[in-house]
Amino acid sequence: MNRVLISAFAAVALVVSGGSVATASDGAPPRTTHGPCQYAQTPDEPPARPVPLPPDPRRTPGRGTVDIAVPTSQGPLPLRLDRAKAPCTVQSFLHLARHGFYDRTVCHRLTAYPTLKVLQCGDPTGTGEGGPGYKYKDELPVDLPPAPTDPTGARRLYGRGLLAMANAGPNTNGSQFFVVYGDSALRPNYTVFGTVGADGLTTLDKVAAGGIEPTAEEPAPVDGTPVLRTELLRVRPSCED
Repeated sequence: MNRVLISAFAAVALVVSGGSVATASDGAPPRTTHGPCQYAQTPDEPPARPVPLPPDPRRTPGRGTVDIAVPTSQGPLPLRLDRAKAPCTVQSFLHLARHGFYDRTVCHRLTAYPTLKVLQCGDPTGTGEGGPGYKYKDELPVDLPPAPTDPTGARRLYGRGLLAMANAGPNTNGSQFFVVYGDSALRPNYTVFGTVGADGLTTLDKVAAGGIEPTAEEPAPVDGTPVLRTELLRVRPSCED
């Protein structure tokens, strides 16, 4: 899926581009787990790195937080995952982290619109098209305040420091996520599953200040590849509550 303009507010949808097409060799139907999260294989979008489907216990943990240590090439990016907000999303993220899926991956997209300021990561290919080879349901936020920049009331405030999933439409969450370095106005179509620590906000400010790589078509872009290459060196749980 191509990137889509979200409205006249000049914010861009945080989508995951469609991956390369592939067909399951045995013609078998996609596997889907049987717990409440129902992680489903996506044969037409194979995993960017080998990884199995996540565990899907009937009683998915829905309480507590998990701290994730994320050293990057530009500084620390500590994350705190909130199981209560998005238990299936947290379970998937931890699964990918424990399998090293995010290690040595580059954050491929920086936006600097007045109403959308995020860094997007989580694709081992660095193209915006890669994912884990499965998808799962949305766990959309219901407590975000209205965005003050949107008089229609349709958009919500994804505040500075939030951690959320990118997607390619309803129920297409995979591995790509975004971190918000400046208050952003978005429709509440993106699962919020945690926050960025104070040191991480300092790192994000550094990356944002570095700007976006210019192109021949866009000499002063507000959406594209960060000038400061931001590589997630290692992504692992450091503390679970």
